[in-house]
Order: sequence, then structure tokens, then C-alpha cells
Amino acid sequence: MSSILALLRRLRPDNFTLALLLTVAIASILPSSGRVAMAFGGVTTVAIGALFFLHGAKLPREAIIAGLTHWRLHLLVLCCTFVLFPLLGLLMRPLALAVLTPELYLGILFLCMLPSTVQSSIAFTAMGRGNVPAAVCSASASNFLGIFLTPLLVSALVVQGSAAKSSLDAVLSIVLQLLVPFIAGQLMRPWIGQWVDRHKPALKYVDQGSILLVVYTAFSEAVNEGLWHKIGAPALFALAVVCCLLLAVVLLATAWLSRRFGFSAEDEVTIVFCGSKKSLASGVPMAKVLFATSSLGMIILPLMLFHQIQLMVCAVLAQRFARRIGEEAP
Repeated sequence: MSSILALLRRLRPDNFTLALLLTVAIASILPSSGRVAMAFGGVTTVAIGALFFLHGAKLPREAIIAGLTHWRLHLLVLCCTFVLFPLLGLLMRPLALAVLTPELYLGILFLCMLPSTVQSSIAFTAMGRGNVPAAVCSASASNFLGIFLTPLLVSALVVQGSAAKSSLDAVLSIVLQLLVPFIAGQLMRPWIGQWVDRHKPALKYVDQGSILLVVYTAFSEAVNEGLWHKIGAPALFALAVVCCLLLAVVLLATAWLSRRFGFSAEDEVTIVFCGSKKSLASGVPMAKVLFATSSLGMIILPLMLFHQIQLMVCAVLAQRFARRIGEEAP
């Protein structure tokens, strides 16, 4: 009985997920429009800049330098993130379009092009007794390279999607809204890095608040466009099934590839958790930059659902990895 209760506690949504659900509910009941929506849009743009400034300020250069020597692991994680995932997204097209609307499939394809998470990848790697320094380097590199690779992948693979902005506009927007603040934060780290490290628990609310703002504005626009008239309970269930299938295939693939290439058990944990994750923190702001406002709600909905599923599944996997490595240790 106690083991069942422990499992249920691990599967319980975290506070941020509950905040996301509440934000969607508020946007569904009280969507912003007109001048209020324009004001929210301006505040959201500033918040996204602050989010990526803090990402740059929190990234320690020592971790990057220390992890660069493990290049085979990092290369495999990047290939899983930016090659395997997009290929799976394309291969799933017939199945996805059979049960999902084209807009929701576009959201599935978009999440496949996003970088890995940082905080949860490192946290689950540590929980599973994996190679934490390598996880720090891989997750950070994935997020930095994603600023360039995600818009390029969207331009190449979603070129027919009417919701996608032009590639030149997308790259310029990414550079101005995401990359410039990120580099500014990294350059300022020698002066503000210690302060940022000391206040990480408080600064996480800036991260989460930025995402909640984007979600509110996106879903407000989507509700005004009739989102919930287009999506019912069957569509949400089908979307959850597709997300579960995608995650299951990637988890199996990352585990098999890590063993196939002879990585240690600790490195396997790192590869599985860094190579199977998709970042909500980076994905929501990128979606705002890359796609038309009217389509944002439908596009980020698969990402929000996938985010919660990956957290619940990886919480269970981390415990299994920890027990396995503990049993194998001399």
C-alpha cells in the first residue's frame, strides 16, 4: 500500500503544472482582447527577454568547459534532440493526422524540434545516479543551440504550415528577443552570477511567470478564435495517446543507443533524460516568436501535455535507474 501511495505522489502534478492549468482555465473564462491583449503582449515580450537573460546568467562556463571532453555523449544527446525527434514527428504524420487536427499535429511537430530541458534533465539525472556534470553540459548546450536550430528546423520542416512565419523574420526575432538577452546574461555573469546563484529559488518565479504570461495571451487569442469549439475530450485523449507513444519510442531509442555505443550505466541515465526531454521554458517563448498569434494556443497545447507526461514518467524511471545502479555498484 505504501509503495502505491509513493507512486501516486510522484505522479501528482507539480505546482507549476497546476498553475498552467489554472491559467488556461482563466484564459478560457476571461480571455484578454483589444487594448488589454496588446498590453499583455508588450509585457510578455519584456518577460521573455528577462527569462533568457537569466538563462544566460545562470549558465556556468566552468560546467561547459568541464563537460566538453565527453563529446560522444553530447553528440548523441544533440542527435536525439534535433535529429531523432524531428524524424519521429515526420514519421508519425499519418497516424497523428488520422486522430488529430492539422493544427495539433503542427504542435506535435513543433515540440519535436525544441531543445531539451535544463533543470529537470539535471534533476532526474541526479536522482537516477547518472553523470550530472555531463547532464549540465548537454542540457545547456541543447538550449543554446536550440536558439539557432529550432527556427531552422521549423523553416525547413514546417514550410508548408500557414501558421509559420518567414524564416528570415523568425531568425531575426529569435536573435533580438532570445539570443541577445541570453548573451547579455552570459556576459554579465562575472558580476551578477553569484547573486543569481544565491537567489535561484526566487528567480524561478520569473521563469514560470514568463511562461504563464505567454500561455495566458496565447490561449486568450485561441479562445477568441473558438479553440474549445474545435477541440473536445476525444481530441485531447487522442493527443495524450500520441504524446505517450512519442515519449515511449524516444525513451526506448535513447536507452538502446546508449548501450549500443558502449556508454556506462551512469552515462545511459544522462542520455535517456537529456535526450528524451523537451523544454516548455524555451518552447513557449519560441512558439510566440515563430508562429502567428492566432495559432499559438493549438501549437503549445501538445507541448504542455507532453511536458507533464515526461515529468511523471521520468520520475518513475529515475527511481528505477537509481536502484539498478545501486545494485550494480560494488
